[in-house]
Amino acid sequence: MGQALPQHDVYQAIADPSRRRLLRLLTQGEQPLSALSGQFDMSRTAVSKHLRILREAGLVTERRAGRETRYAFRPEPLAELKDWLAYFEQFWDNKLAMLKHLVEKQDEDE
Repeated sequence: MGQALPQHDVYQAIADPSRRRLLRLLTQGEQPLSALSGQFDMSRTAVSKHLRILREAGLVTERRAGRETRYAFRPEPLAELKDWLAYFEQFWDNKLAMLKHLVEKQDEDE
């Protein structure tokens, strides 16, 4: 049986600051909902909804461990975002090169 397509895309999933913070917390290792929700000033239900969106985007996995649900970070879907941003690096690199040139020219003129 094939894997279902994500219901949310990576861009939607990381658009929210709370979800970005959850991802950062999960880079430290698998954690239960109780530990994650303790890091936020929102209800456990709200944190759970954010985790569901991250899971549906493929950025988080969940597994049952007894009565606990544990969540883990999956970085693979971020490759799409990395590839998309890589295209725009040419514009940043160009701007930095121009800035360097201007600063060096200003230093020569002084």
